[in-house]
This record gives sequence, structure tokens and C-alpha cells, in this order.
Amino acid sequence: MKQIRTEAVISAPPAKVWAVLTDFGRYHEWNPLNIAAEGEAQAGGKIRTTFLNPAGKPGATITQTVRLTRFEPYTALAWTGIVPLLFHGTHLFLLEPAPEGTKLIHGENISGLIAMTFSAEQLERDFRPHYVAVNEALAKRVAAVG
Repeated sequence: MKQIRTEAVISAPPAKVWAVLTDFGRYHEWNPLNIAAEGEAQAGGKIRTTFLNPAGKPGATITQTVRLTRFEPYTALAWTGIVPLLFHGTHLFLLEPAPEGTKLIHGENISGLIAMTFSAEQLERDFRPHYVAVNEALAKRVAAVG
């Protein structure tokens, strides 16, 4: 398994960050990686999502229905998408109260034949910047919705 991890501090309590993260129907308004999503925010829920493919040509997207595999209000949100043998990815957001607001840990665990082709350098160069961009956009969105 390979991992992508980023961290950020968002100047708002976890409940406000959670509200933005679970409003899937508005992802297209702010999220630069998961550019569209629809579905119910509930444990085990299915979300149809379109996301940029960092390993593909610029602007390449993938649309997939994922399942919410972690749904712990104000604490943890994760969804898992699977293409048997080829790819297994779990995208995650962990929220922790912090003196400045919320500490966000954001990343993905990936495995499968496709993931095996990604080097640590490629993950750092091609993937990590997209996750950092989501963190920055999330902070701006949380501030905007107050």
C-alpha cells in the first residue's frame, strides 16, 4: 500500500469543516480535485464522484461511485473506490480540534496493480500538490460559508 498525506490547520471548529466536507452536492463550487460529487452523507452511503486523475493527462478525469467507509461526524470521513485487482483507494479526511481551529489530515491509501506503478517521487510530484490544493480550497470555503 502507498500513502499520500497532507496536513493543514483550518481556522474554524471541526463542525464547520465537517459541514463543508459532507455537502457533496457543492464540491463543484470549491474542490479542485473532486470536481463533482452527489450522494447522501451517511455511513455506508454511495457517492458518485468525478475527480481529476493526477496520473493522467492534464485535465483528465475519472467518474466512479465510491462508498463511505468512515463516517464519524466532526472526526473522520473516508470513501473507498475499487477497480478489482487494478486499484483500491481510500480517500480520507481526519479532523482534530486544535487551538487555532481544526487540524486536518487529508490523504489517500492506494493499492493494486496501478498503484504499484507509482513511485514515491511521482506521488510527491504529481499527486500531493492536488491534495494540498484541496486543503487550501477547503479552508477558503469554510471561511466563506462562515
